[in-house]
Amino acid sequence: MADLKIQGLAKSYRDVRVLESIDLAIASGEFFTLLGPSGCGKTTLLRTIAGFQHQDRGEIIVNGERIDHKPAHKRDIGMVFQDYAVFPHLTVADNVAFGLKARSLPKSEIEARVAEALKMVRLEGYQNRLPAEMSGGQQQRIGLARAMAIRPTLLLMDEPLSNLDAKLRIELREDIRDIQRRLGITTIYVTHDQEEALAVSDRICVMNKGNVEQIGTPFEIYRKPLRRFAATFVGTMNLLPGVIEDGHLLISGHRIAYPATPGGVEVAIRPENVLLAGMPYDGEAIALKGIVQKVTFLGREAHYTLKTDAGEIVAQVADPAHDFIAMEGRQVDVRLPLQKIVLFRENGDVIDAGQA
Repeated sequence: MADLKIQGLAKSYRDVRVLESIDLAIASGEFFTLLGPSGCGKTTLLRTIAGFQHQDRGEIIVNGERIDHKPAHKRDIGMVFQDYAVFPHLTVADNVAFGLKARSLPKSEIEARVAEALKMVRLEGYQNRLPAEMSGGQQQRIGLARAMAIRPTLLLMDEPLSNLDAKLRIELREDIRDIQRRLGITTIYVTHDQEEALAVSDRICVMNKGNVEQIGTPFEIYRKPLRRFAATFVGTMNLLPGVIEDGHLLISGHRIAYPATPGGVEVAIRPENVLLAGMPYDGEAIALKGIVQKVTFLGREAHYTLKTDAGEIVAQVADPAHDFIAMEGRQVDVRLPLQKIVLFRENGDVIDAGQA
């Protein structure tokens, strides 16, 4: 097990700055996810930790020792790639044994570790097959077994599930998390999939344009966003214009006591926290009138697109009753519970994370 510290890491490609002075502290045994859109710098950061490219400045420290001067093969890091990266001419067993043979381990130990790794990823009995005879999910398990077999200090995973279908992604992400917990190996995982990040992570680092927007547990990232970007990238968020004036929040003609510095704000609320007519709530709320423009029924929930004086709002209702489905064109009462509202300044900083 190992802890990882990244201090002041920066990287540019020609005149384009890809990473801006990144500082991270990852605990031993933690499952830490880098989450963000394409081009945000998350894969560049991962590849820099792995040693596949070198930073312009900054330090990478593992267990108190700087490793950024070491070549990739001497950093004791296991890597799982997006495109499986298996050797098509080698059997499953030989693929898994590749890194072990490079370390000149005894044959008996190599065989034992290969068997252990294949059992770990549920590929016992497949050792003599070629990758072409395996499904995409099985090939990714080969890559995972190969990375685990060397018993690395750190495990890095670069969007390992993005080439798999939805059902298989869910199955394999649960396997990856179970294996990581069982081994206690420090893992850094890259994805652009919000649900995936929320499902597997101890903590998430939301990145944007080479910067860290927010680091926190999945609960903190989703329920207590500190930046507008994090709030809108992770899950769906309604955003409505408002203003703080004389100690009050003004939104669509409503005036509510809200002690904060004056200025324009964005009022944010998750769709599942928007209340429609008939849904019980005892607390203080902003009351609006809305016209249902569209209803999308998804089985266990329904999404309602509403036109209100404050702006367009999406509401999500779990297990909707039948009379909640045929509502297009109807006027409904809409309430926004104050406890579930988050306010952001025009610069994107949060005013009050509340209990969003």
